[in-house]
Amino acid sequence: MMQYIVVTGGVISGLGKGTITSSIGHILKDSGIKVSAVKIDPYINYDAGTMNPYQHGEVFVLDDGGEVDLDLGNYERFMNINLTKNNNITTGKVYLEVIQKERHGDYLGKTVQIIPHITDEIKRRIRDVAKSSGADIVLIEVGGTVGDIESMPFLEALRQLKREESNVVFAHVTLVPEIGPTMEQKTKPTQHSVKSLREIGIQPDIIFARSKRRLTDETKARISLFTDVPVEGIISVSDVENVYLLPQIMVKEGLITRLSKLLNMDINYRDSWSEYTENIRNPRERVKIAIVGKYVDLHDAYISHKEAFSHVTGNTGIAVDIMWIDSETVRYDQSVLAEADAILIPGGFGYRGVEGKIAATKYALDNGIPFLGICLGFQVAVIAVARYVLGLEGANSTEFDEKTKYPVVDILPEQKGIKDLGGTMRLGSKKVIIKKGTLAHRIYGTDVIYERHRHRYEVNPDYIDMIEKAGFRFSATDDEGMRMEILEKNGDDSFIATQYHSEFKSRPLDPSKVHLHLVEQALIYKQRRIREKHEGYATAASGQSQ
Repeated sequence: MMQYIVVTGGVISGLGKGTITSSIGHILKDSGIKVSAVKIDPYINYDAGTMNPYQHGEVFVLDDGGEVDLDLGNYERFMNINLTKNNNITTGKVYLEVIQKERHGDYLGKTVQIIPHITDEIKRRIRDVAKSSGADIVLIEVGGTVGDIESMPFLEALRQLKREESNVVFAHVTLVPEIGPTMEQKTKPTQHSVKSLREIGIQPDIIFARSKRRLTDETKARISLFTDVPVEGIISVSDVENVYLLPQIMVKEGLITRLSKLLNMDINYRDSWSEYTENIRNPRERVKIAIVGKYVDLHDAYISHKEAFSHVTGNTGIAVDIMWIDSETVRYDQSVLAEADAILIPGGFGYRGVEGKIAATKYALDNGIPFLGICLGFQVAVIAVARYVLGLEGANSTEFDEKTKYPVVDILPEQKGIKDLGGTMRLGSKKVIIKKGTLAHRIYGTDVIYERHRHRYEVNPDYIDMIEKAGFRFSATDDEGMRMEILEKNGDDSFIATQYHSEFKSRPLDPSKVHLHLVEQALIYKQRRIREKHEGYATAASGQSQ
């Protein structure tokens, strides 16, 4: 029988519901149970594709081209599964479907209402995901906070789902603040949050209590008394230095015993991350990598890069200290990159910050600093090569300068004339053909890979020969040989850029190959700098003694 675990949030947003949901899924997956996940986003946007990263963090791209909430990236990474756009349910999707059915006459003249028509559509979408995934357990995370007007139809639909199927477990994430000189753990916010949940007919079975420190036994007992959740169902989720350590904490808190009882099944957990998390706790080396972007004030805008570096650390023991560098700053002052052992230029849209990214690429080329460009970072690398190696002054992308004399990056032919922005880019997993005898082929060890894309512009074919004669090489293309996918510098293992987003398919035990390569090159560069510095000291000391 299909079972569901619903995760809701209370008190405030940003408590880590997505990471907690992902951790539950990881524990079940490591116990041999087939899992899937659904993220419910109460916003009216159809999907996340047109949303500014400052509003909602990174836009995550799935194999089928779905532009979704970043939490689906967490689900894929923690559970090692591939999801589809149907795994992200939004208010926009639900209401559009219901309105289209009403216009088509499917409701036979009935007055269309939130109950039952909207709630029935929500339940239909959840059940469709459950059926198509073939999972034993589907995790459902409800975005927002209990009490938000936007989430009410979804919570009502889930209350109905519990009544209709009974095989539904409710977990609620709350905050337990610690205040005063004694740092007393306050349970009142949790009590009020659960009260709000009960008022709409939902009684939680598990409470995940977020706090700075582990909950005391007294705090757990008090929460249990006022919420009717057994003490063994109060799971303390204290702050961790790395999200991949969270499943171990939840297991130690007794989550498996509670889930086994609620789901009526044996959960035999085998931790596949033991060596991985040990490397995260005790890395053998450290490197500094500068992420040069325009959304660096909100790290969630580049969360998949951050996680990809964690995956590299877990597999190599090389920790990455990220330097978050605003590209606008780099435009006027490249010295902010002086301490970096490597530079990453991530994807993005719009002209703001682009000149700084071009300057950072030139700085990497001039100083031999390991470099990785992703999506816009790939296009920026092409522009930098055109300007500073080929001498094509003012070379640019037509995205930023429609009248540029040297349009080395231009809009995709099929994109011309498109007016709608949402869901119209080159999206999703595409076949990439890698040329033999290249750095890319050594990195991947294969001729063919499938990677996720999200772009409208590409390298202009008119400039490919010029760029390759200048000491660079396009080492991978699409399956038609028309679109350039990877750029590298001949004879230089430390410079590479990709049109695709390799970070979206990075997993804890299978990190992105180009992120792994960048970290390894960063360590080589760091060690060389240290060696040259020591040799300089030795030479200076020798000169003084003479």
